[in-house]
Amino acid sequence: MKEIQALLNEMIDEKLERIILSNPTDAEQGSKVKVRPVLLKGKLCFQETLYRGKQVFHCNCTVEEIKERLLSYIEKNFKQAELTSTECVATVLVSKKGKVTVKKKHMAGCDGSGSMCTGGKNAGTEKENEEFRLAALQHNRSKKYILEEGKPVNFLVGLGVQTPEGKIVKARYDKFRQINRYLEFIEDILKKLPTDRPVRIIDFGCGKSYLTFAMYYYLHELRGYEVRVTGLDLKEDVIDLCNRLAKEYGYEYLQFEKGDISTYEGAQTVDMVVTLHACDTATDYAMYKAVQWGAKVILAVPCCQHEVNKQIVCDELKQILKYGLIKERVSALITDAVRANLLEELGYETQILEFIDMEHTPKNLLIRAVRKEGFRPKGGDIRRATDFLHVETTLQKLFKEETEG
Repeated sequence: MKEIQALLNEMIDEKLERIILSNPTDAEQGSKVKVRPVLLKGKLCFQETLYRGKQVFHCNCTVEEIKERLLSYIEKNFKQAELTSTECVATVLVSKKGKVTVKKKHMAGCDGSGSMCTGGKNAGTEKENEEFRLAALQHNRSKKYILEEGKPVNFLVGLGVQTPEGKIVKARYDKFRQINRYLEFIEDILKKLPTDRPVRIIDFGCGKSYLTFAMYYYLHELRGYEVRVTGLDLKEDVIDLCNRLAKEYGYEYLQFEKGDISTYEGAQTVDMVVTLHACDTATDYAMYKAVQWGAKVILAVPCCQHEVNKQIVCDELKQILKYGLIKERVSALITDAVRANLLEELGYETQILEFIDMEHTPKNLLIRAVRKEGFRPKGGDIRRATDFLHVETTLQKLFKEETEG
């Protein structure tokens, strides 16, 4: 593998355009790997994208890290690699017996010595070439957001995420990314929402309502849906502020009310239920209400999950759960897995997805459930798992009481 190592040392720099690894020996480990250079905070890094089944994994690496990872991939799984830079294209083939073949072809305008030719009518200076490459890297890094940078949106300006000129406030860039990621989740389920009548949406535990405003703006202002959105929270001062802002922005069909999730009776039928960072069992009550209403879509980002942590007892996992932090995180993951399974048993296609959390905590999972048309609820095996762990969640109890009633 020395020949491959030498090639990686030669080509992995700011002149690299892309690397593609293919022809895996075991597709379960990964079917393809792509690498491209990016600028992160002005520093050259390399973004790796690994394709494994239907999943895609991303990570950003330093020069040395990406060399080490690529070499490991080629040694263990991938038998073909194509490396493209501004100067040359190289192909690596690894035979079944481990024989390595490397072929290189220099691009036009390169003298083959590793430096760009400076002669010719259209040739730029070395400084100009470098500036062009850095600009290209910066462009590659930019992401196409649903709410675009540079275009002011009234609620983003009002909430301090944007300047009046549309520039993202540096300290709020994570919030801007979070809002756009949230809208991507909604974009995926648009076809499930009715178009022949107003879409009824309840947002439990809306808080300061960055995402509630974003949802309304996206659905009503950008996509033209008729909507009726209600944000619900326990803090009266927050509700007053949000109602004042909604009126100021001209969001006629967005209103906020003070109320508790478990006792809310302000709607008979609801199309979409959203609950973001509702504490502990409040998420369970929101999901229960959503199912009772026959909601077509449920979006939930749970928070502060203590219920299972207090209950879980399992001799087989005793050595794992003896660490407080591990027990806390495992309990939270179990809670979300139980919720997702229960929704599936009740006729929802359910996914657990990664969400960009504002507070940079491990609580960054989003449960997205979409109701199947004509699906009959059925029993499942989640009870066996929770019996094994000696836990029973609030959502299990709620559905059990309804069934027995």
